[in-house]
Amino acid sequence: MKVKLLALDIDGTLTNDEKKITSDTKNTLLQVQEKGVRLMLASARPVPGLYEMAEELELYTHQGILMAYNGGRIILASDGSVLSETSMDKEKTKALLRYLETLPVTVILDDGKQFYVTDEKGYKVEFECRNNRMSCTEVDNLSDFLDFAPVKLLLAVDPEQILQIQQQIAAHLDEDLTVVRTAAFYLEIIPRQIDKGKGLKDICKVLGISIKDAAAFGDSENDMPMLEAAGWGIAMENAEEAVKDKADKVTLSNNEDGIAYAIKKWLLD
Repeated sequence: MKVKLLALDIDGTLTNDEKKITSDTKNTLLQVQEKGVRLMLASARPVPGLYEMAEELELYTHQGILMAYNGGRIILASDGSVLSETSMDKEKTKALLRYLETLPVTVILDDGKQFYVTDEKGYKVEFECRNNRMSCTEVDNLSDFLDFAPVKLLLAVDPEQILQIQQQIAAHLDEDLTVVRTAAFYLEIIPRQIDKGKGLKDICKVLGISIKDAAAFGDSENDMPMLEAAGWGIAMENAEEAVKDKADKVTLSNNEDGIAYAIKKWLLD
């Protein structure tokens, strides 16, 4: 292999549109681990949302790494030990939650174990809970409820309004926070110092791997820093055009074993 570490976004990249890892991609990733290549799942999801794919790809026995919250929390798959973590200020977040009450968004809060919402039937709530296999608790008011420092705030937004809402939120945020799109219907508010690119660089330092020996795969706006940071930044064919523009290579789509294709075409010696 030409690389020592593969960083993989999940939704729209590692998994197909049915949220499954296609067979050739799975088999190829299992094989590269046998060659000593480390795998890192790099997602906006909370940590529990990575467990099923980590198990399927045998990350627990191959020294794999789980990057959750766009890099806000990074752990070793084998024992869950935390390698890096960054969170939001609790009091500032409470005030931000008050502001978000005035916007047409569904806020989904989590503490790393379960989700908290004001309406269990809200837009994309059931989808997010099912996708991450996490339970959901309904509370009267998120700002009043908050008693911990979250890593992020997830906002489900009508895709037709998401760009406008993103700009509106960005204009309101303190300089230490940013808002990024992670899907056609998701915005995430996170500390500005958090992004997948920084997470990838930090992990390479921990592992003693040159960033040039890392490859990253992604499809969305939040993947762009990771693709730019990696020695090989590879966008999926289904990626946003801006993501493709930042990539070194564009592979097949997530429905066509794009990861496996790229590994065989560009990353094998």
